Amino acid sequence: MITPVYDGGDAYLLETYESVAAQQLPTGWSLQWLVQEDGKTGRPLDRLPDQPWISKDAGRAGGAARTRTLALPRAQGLLTRTLDADDLFPDEHTLARDIEALAANPDLGWTVAPAVDLYPDGQLVPGPCDPPPGRLPSGYLAEGLRAGTLPVMGTTATIYTELLLAHGGWPAIPAFEDVGPLLAAEACADGWMQEKPGEIYRKHSAQQTAASDYQDESERTIRIGIVLSRADALRRLRWTWQPREPVTI
Repeated sequence: MITPVYDGGDAYLLETYESVAAQQLPTGWSLQWLVQEDGKTGRPLDRLPDQPWISKDAGRAGGAARTRTLALPRAQGLLTRTLDADDLFPDEHTLARDIEALAANPDLGWTVAPAVDLYPDGQLVPGPCDPPPGRLPSGYLAEGLRAGTLPVMGTTATIYTELLLAHGGWPAIPAFEDVGPLLAAEACADGWMQEKPGEIYRKHSAQQTAASDYQDESERTIRIGIVLSRADALRRLRWTWQPREPVTI
């Protein structure tokens, strides 16, 4: 699992740590948490305890996409999931559900799940566009985005690490980068929509999506175009992917 964090963006990092540490995985599975600083101050990483399952590193500042991709070579697991430094898992079985879904469907390449927004007053609000649970065919999410609404949050995706590496990680765009690997994976393999939430997405004034730059319409069009263009190009190649080493439990 990969979490990018920058100095000044770590106010909720300990809560995220507690959420990650509480995860209960199926027998034989273990968690590796890659926490990568966007910058080299060392201060966000110092907030976390030294644990053998936490891998800390830092690199030149360059945004979340580059930060996640710099952490990716350290990933040793069969699956990779992301979680931002201000977000939470809804319960201790969140990751286990993804493992179980892929084990039950060995031809699939990824899973996604509903996200729940957490507001400053403590209110939890589910997303308005969640697809029905079950199998999602290749192209389903891309078509939703093309029509104006991506039905899921990219940060709820669990993807086979090999498939993530094959697509080069996260695209070098200033936002919306979390959707890039998901739509690239979707172009090559079917996935699974979970019934239960996979992320608590914290709403607060300091988050990137609240910044004025994020709302710029011309940049938004470019970001979406880049993500869709990569997915469309992969689909035109007619390359399909299935795991060489399927998940087992």
